[in-house]
Amino acid sequence: MRFTFLGTGTSQGVPVIGCECEVCTSNDARDKRMRTSAMVEVDGNTLVIDTGPDFRQQMLRNTPTDMPKVLFTHEHKDHIAGLDDIRAFNFKYRKPIEIYSTRRVQEALKREYHYVFEAMKYPGVPQVNLHDITGKDTFEVNGTKIQCINVLHYKLPVLGFRIRNLAYITDANYIASEEKDKLRGLDVLIINALRKEKHISHFNLEEALELIAELKPKQSYLTHISHMLGLQSSVELELPDSVKIAFDDLVLNL
Repeated sequence: MRFTFLGTGTSQGVPVIGCECEVCTSNDARDKRMRTSAMVEVDGNTLVIDTGPDFRQQMLRNTPTDMPKVLFTHEHKDHIAGLDDIRAFNFKYRKPIEIYSTRRVQEALKREYHYVFEAMKYPGVPQVNLHDITGKDTFEVNGTKIQCINVLHYKLPVLGFRIRNLAYITDANYIASEEKDKLRGLDVLIINALRKEKHISHFNLEEALELIAELKPKQSYLTHISHMLGLQSSVELELPDSVKIAFDDLVLNL
């Protein structure tokens, strides 16, 4: 399995427009963060998790070798705003793209991209097939089994995903005990850690590290990072050896 961090930034990305803090003006490429997304290549499948506003640029930097399938964690704009750019794959492979999400996310897609779902479609609009996932069970994408992890983003339900012994969780600040049980025995845990200060809807660094210590994965990576967390080079010095800050285009071969 090959896992690529397509983007590791929060909803504003890093640098933030107009900000002159040390992170936003950093010359370290690891401090330049597109909106959070990921790509998993496994069992001959290419799975993209979320299509945010930077989806086009992310696909140009990490072009899949086949038609990707899309998994959506939730419907916030920084996770769905790039959906229109799947058209390039429609044109290349001459078929719809397969999308896996909850009904709630699908309703948001139908509002935001109404032209995709109209009976009389304008020529060239994205072509999609929607697949319902409830979040309660494991589902399968062309032979790949994926377990849903139900988390809360303040009061909004969000899905994390476990594929084999890797789990990916973004936009969370609460995980119930029964959902934590699905995260035992991991080789890799990817978890959001927005900043050092407490936040209403995201784990901060302290909370993410506490969760990692509880679950005891072999290796952990922090994602959905804001400029308020600090410089990559500085913050990583504060972390346990088994915890790293992810950065855009980082690849894990598992």
